[in-house]
Amino acid sequence: MTRYVMVADLNRCVGCQTCTAACKHTNATPPGVQWRKVLDVEMGEYPNVERLFMPVGCQHCSDPPCMEVCPSTATGQRKDGIVTIDYDICIGCSYCAVACPYQARYKVETPRFAYGDQPTETEAIRFDEGRIGVAQKCTFCSDRVDAGLARGLKPGVDPDATPACANACIANALTFGDLEDPDSNVSKLLTDNTWFRMHEELGTEPGFFYLWNEK
Repeated sequence: MTRYVMVADLNRCVGCQTCTAACKHTNATPPGVQWRKVLDVEMGEYPNVERLFMPVGCQHCSDPPCMEVCPSTATGQRKDGIVTIDYDICIGCSYCAVACPYQARYKVETPRFAYGDQPTETEAIRFDEGRIGVAQKCTFCSDRVDAGLARGLKPGVDPDATPACANACIANALTFGDLEDPDSNVSKLLTDNTWFRMHEELGTEPGFFYLWNEK
């Protein structure tokens, strides 16, 4: 079995938003839609204040509440753990957006582009009319993963089989890989470091882990 997950090292993330830009460029998401974004968190009290940068997005949960509430079965889950949306059968009811505790889902009613009514070259190439009026979110770049696997590449190791956000990270803070492989990069990181998952108390078993060595 395979379970693809993302590990974000909060000790390394510098909040540069390069992952956000790479995701937008790769997936041509419209203005206001950020499948990958980085939260800027301030901790402590003056004068002992620290900042923490936290990449967020779809957590690709093992038990995704978005899937449970979907009346059309448009939200599904692959055998490798990636949570998907079938745009062709999504009815745009937004139940999933309400159910998601990570606020990872978006719905866009009309085409929107970065610089007015006309798409940029990249936007024109990647524009998907099927995403209009339906739910959308991070896919862990499943198209890249699948294309890479078809070429014999290894997700999380070979860039052409790895999500764009992880490839772009300048601080090596984002790592993608197979949790079920004890020798994978993500398994080694989780074995060697202290980690947590967001809203673990909800029992959704997110596929997004955060490394954090609190000082």
